[in-house]
Amino acid sequence: MPGAHNVADPTHSWIPHMPLLVVGSVALDCVETPTARRDDVLGGSCVFFSYAASFFSPVKMLGTVGEDWPQEHTRFLAARGIDTSGIEVIPGGKTFRWRGRYLPNMNDRETLEVHLNVFGEFKPKLNGSHKEAKFVFLGNSSPTTQLSVLDQVPAAQLTVADTMDLWINIQRDELGELLRRIDGLVLNDSEAKLLAEDENLVRAGHAVRKMGPKFVVIKKGEHGAMFFSEHEMYVMPAYPTPQVLDPTGAGDSFAGGMMGHLASLGRFDPQSLKEALAYGVITASFTVEDFSLDRLASIDRGDLDRRIADYKQMLSF
Repeated sequence: MPGAHNVADPTHSWIPHMPLLVVGSVALDCVETPTARRDDVLGGSCVFFSYAASFFSPVKMLGTVGEDWPQEHTRFLAARGIDTSGIEVIPGGKTFRWRGRYLPNMNDRETLEVHLNVFGEFKPKLNGSHKEAKFVFLGNSSPTTQLSVLDQVPAAQLTVADTMDLWINIQRDELGELLRRIDGLVLNDSEAKLLAEDENLVRAGHAVRKMGPKFVVIKKGEHGAMFFSEHEMYVMPAYPTPQVLDPTGAGDSFAGGMMGHLASLGRFDPQSLKEALAYGVITASFTVEDFSLDRLASIDRGDLDRRIADYKQMLSF
């Protein structure tokens, strides 16, 4: 598999970390861009998040797949040191599939097909080690599913969730309950405007934070990310990546880099959060340089650290 020679690299400096758990989609993607197409490649929020986080911290992933799931994908993830024991295979079921096409600007995309399959019936059941997780990321799924996970992690110290326009439109009440129970929310700019019912992104960010979470991170694609808490607001620009081949999974890789860094520190004070956002931006900047996980599988922690040094230099004045 690509990147197998890098398997050991991220573990050299591992010290006791806070257990990091991610619950979300595990998928097979078909991606079309203006220049290329890939069918049945490894995808899903849980997958991109876990791989990105594994550069920083041990991570446990919880998801569901069908009988059509290629076992080499599980072996590929496990070879990274990712705990894949939470991937449930449903006999006779089919894996979540997504087909999308990116427009020439590589920011906008059309979803051509979505087949939720086994993910549509996903009811996460956490085992003993999953329930002990201190840092928890709830990947994009139904707020009722996300709430059911929250109920099973009583020891969690930091809970962060992702959401999307679908849930804002059809499960706003359940989403409202979720927002009152989590520490952080990650969503993109159009979703923030929709949720806040405000086209001004700054006002929208503050409005969403007042719905419950202690902090809100708004992803802005090629324009980076914005952070909102009660006491501060700032913008993290994107890293200038000249070659964007496939933006799929960039947002989940951003969240994985962010949460992985926080878990590696075992804290989430304002300075740690700012560093974590920077690591999220840098991790995502590698993801978009190739399809699926191909680019992330070809780098090691040293590549991330060199790019973060460039990024810091870029932001200092």
